[in-house]
Amino acid sequence: NPPEFIYFVTLYNIFYEYLNELTDDRIVKEKTGIKDTLIWNKLYQFQKDGVVGAIEKIEKYNGCIIADSVRLGKTFSALAIIKYYELRNDRVLVLCPKKLRDNWVVYTMNDKRNIFVEDRFSYDVLNHTDLSRESGYSGDINLAMLNWGNYDLVVIDESHNFRNNPPVKDRKTRYQKLMQDVIKSGVRTKVLMLSATPVNNRMRDIKNQIAFITEENDTALKEAGIPSIDHTLRRAQMIFNEWSELPENNRTTDTFVDMMNMDYFKILDTLTIARSRKHIEKYYNIEEIGEFPERLKPINKYSEIDLNGEFPDIKDVNDTINRLNLAIYSPLKYVYEYKLPEYQMKYDIEVKSGQSILRQRDRETSLIHLMRVNILKRLESSIHSFKLTISNLLNQVYKILESIDSHRESYMEDRSFDDVSILDIDPDDIEFEDLLVGNKVKVLLRDVDTIKWKEELEEDKAILEELLYMAEKVEPENDAKLDKLKETIVEKLVNPINAGNRKILIFTTFSDTAKYLYDNLAGHAKELGMNAALVTGSDINKSTLEVPAGYRNQVKFSDINTVLTLFSPRSKEAKKVFPFMDEEIDLLIATDCISEGQNLQDCDFVINYDIHWNPVRIVQRFGRIDRIGSANDRIQLVNFWPTKDLDDYINLEQRVKGRMVLADVSATGEENPVAEKESSEMKDLLYRRRQLEKLREEVVDLEDISGGISITDLTFSDFRADLAGYLKDNRETLDKTPTGLYAIARIDNAFKDELEPGVIFLLEQVAGDQPRLEKNPLYPYYLVYVTEDEEVKLSFSQSKQILDYYKKICYKNDRLDEELIDRFNKATGDGTDMRKYSRLLEVAIEDIIGAKEQVGIESLFSKGGTSILSKNIDGLEDFELISFLIIDK
Repeated sequence: NPPEFIYFVTLYNIFYEYLNELTDDRIVKEKTGIKDTLIWNKLYQFQKDGVVGAIEKIEKYNGCIIADSVRLGKTFSALAIIKYYELRNDRVLVLCPKKLRDNWVVYTMNDKRNIFVEDRFSYDVLNHTDLSRESGYSGDINLAMLNWGNYDLVVIDESHNFRNNPPVKDRKTRYQKLMQDVIKSGVRTKVLMLSATPVNNRMRDIKNQIAFITEENDTALKEAGIPSIDHTLRRAQMIFNEWSELPENNRTTDTFVDMMNMDYFKILDTLTIARSRKHIEKYYNIEEIGEFPERLKPINKYSEIDLNGEFPDIKDVNDTINRLNLAIYSPLKYVYEYKLPEYQMKYDIEVKSGQSILRQRDRETSLIHLMRVNILKRLESSIHSFKLTISNLLNQVYKILESIDSHRESYMEDRSFDDVSILDIDPDDIEFEDLLVGNKVKVLLRDVDTIKWKEELEEDKAILEELLYMAEKVEPENDAKLDKLKETIVEKLVNPINAGNRKILIFTTFSDTAKYLYDNLAGHAKELGMNAALVTGSDINKSTLEVPAGYRNQVKFSDINTVLTLFSPRSKEAKKVFPFMDEEIDLLIATDCISEGQNLQDCDFVINYDIHWNPVRIVQRFGRIDRIGSANDRIQLVNFWPTKDLDDYINLEQRVKGRMVLADVSATGEENPVAEKESSEMKDLLYRRRQLEKLREEVVDLEDISGGISITDLTFSDFRADLAGYLKDNRETLDKTPTGLYAIARIDNAFKDELEPGVIFLLEQVAGDQPRLEKNPLYPYYLVYVTEDEEVKLSFSQSKQILDYYKKICYKNDRLDEELIDRFNKATGDGTDMRKYSRLLEVAIEDIIGAKEQVGIESLFSKGGTSILSKNIDGLEDFELISFLIIDK
């Protein structure tokens, strides 16, 4: 049989119980007209597959998480899903981070920049932060009048922002507002979530996101074989912790899959769509969708701070930062002990239904650690940003010292407030403003040991004044890092990566640095024949690009989309929007407000002017230009490091603590023993060190940097989508197909180093009263790949990987390979002597039986024990051979 037919015979059997759901007509009802829309026809095939799979999950389970990796077009996939539901007359809400708002709003506008204007999208757009507001306007929406419970579909962009539900006092969190007022209230609400990192640092990160789909019902996936979502996630975290402790060479995806409870994979497979760049390149026809550009090895730059050599070494500055008390951030530290209970009652928060307390004093300690890191990161970013931060801190110190001194004088004159307790005061009441000090957490100065506080504030004042004095000596003219950046720009223009491409995108973490760079590069760029622009997510966006007279009211550089369209005119079809513009922007300086959700693939050169503390952000930044179908053959990443020695760099941050712990467990009210925290810090330092080492040598994919496990490796969505398309015209043929059929296919060139000649068997367990095996995601079916040398290359626990290979070798391969068939016929006497394949089949079954015996033995040591042999499989008679694929070179 042709390989493609056997591929679908295999899928037909594996997913038989889903067949009624998998029909194309059921998933994407053609009566809606979705396939006639502009957005549908703009999608690549892998995106269409994802859309079909997502709608299937939304219809069956009430929600889906699209977790495709950076630069695979999640926004367009979501727009197609939104259009499908709008065509069904559903009301749709998009919730997105404020910085991505314009990305979504533009497709609802009657605007030249809206490339889907004919599709007439009509969804509402709100910011994540709008969930914290009770009144005011968000765009044209009056939040006080909004009927939150009347949405049929909610699309949550960057849904990982809701993975935590941090406790707050006296108000709803954003998570609670979304759950209670939008999802649980009013009409039945379906949920679509978009995130390249739904699972970030912990396997349980996905719990709150799943809760939106299930409306916090722990047994909602019972019919899918998941009795308890919470128990499954807890167990998965325990196994992940064990896996993460393994030696690095053993810490592989294969090992993880082998250790992990299959229920966790089943949750992911049930509710997520996840593809990576590697996945698309391997298992789709890249000629249809275009190739990714080649990533050149990153260029690493290092510079001093001061060309004159007067500013001290960053290590010495860091030692000075560590001497800071930062007393302005810890007013509760100075509250008298006898008054402290009142402040605990006012500011401490009960979590876990009163089982734990989130103490404000602890939060202040954490804040001080974070502020030390922030000061260091400001210095790493630019001397200008550092200068502003030190100046701001100094002004706050001056202000509190002044308050303490004036309070002492007024207190001696007026004792009328002696009996007032902090519990009786509204911190916003102006009657008490002269008595209170602090920002969010205010203290009554009479409750504070002002002598000790003033002493530590004076120490801070002296240190900050010393730092500011040194920093003010470094002007733009002797800023060594700025000078090196100018050199880098010239180098790129003289030696272009792609012929004629002069575009450069500079990222920095801080808007202060971005403004500083624009002020000092815009003129330099003009001299080089380049137009520069600044984007920081606020209304200070600007550009040196000149707009022709008569059109100036049509081009507003304060609008992010305008700037980005003129920076990447081909990918954003600028000629349709601004046909009168002959020039374009070549140099764009930006903060992370555009590090997600933007397609800027006209550019081929990204500079990280500072290294973000989270390596994921660096990958996201580069993802703006590292995109499928790019017109550039090659793309370049340039990283500016504060020091050449990576150990020195890591140690700097280790010594100021703080951000080295990716998630401070105390912030969630969980138990936080000191030893556990120190261990967590050390593990994170090692993790981050490895990632930063990688980033100096290569541009890595997000799934390779976010902890080692990609959920792309664990879900079957693509195969269901393939089968759905095939069933439309071939259902009757598959219904009548007998078991035992096979095909012969040639190993694809892409897998010559990974695959060996052999057979992939699909077996069904038809006897032997055996409960579903944890390690087999396809039970009662087993996929096993055995080589001609009788080696089990991939066992049944690696079914996803086997199907990935199956798809690449067989999908759209409907011809018979005469050379392979002739070779097979000669070796088997035209199929009459199949002893070789019978032996390989036995090897496959022995692998399954052996695995079952092993599970039985292991369970002897678990609570309750088990019987190893009474219900175990004896051999071949308990299996039926459904199909097999012979692969050869």
